[in-house]
Amino acid sequence: MRLAKAHRQNHRVPVWAIIKTNRKVVGHPKRRNWRRNSLDVK
Repeated sequence: MRLAKAHRQNHRVPVWAIIKTNRKVVGHPKRRNWRRNSLDVK
């Protein structure tokens, strides 16, 4: 349960946002990979 919020946040940018910004926003700045980044939750 303590990782549920991090799990929800780790989704891609919605397609409508990519279309609306004309592909200027494609990458999510807070996107996280479970092997590369640590979460630091206790």
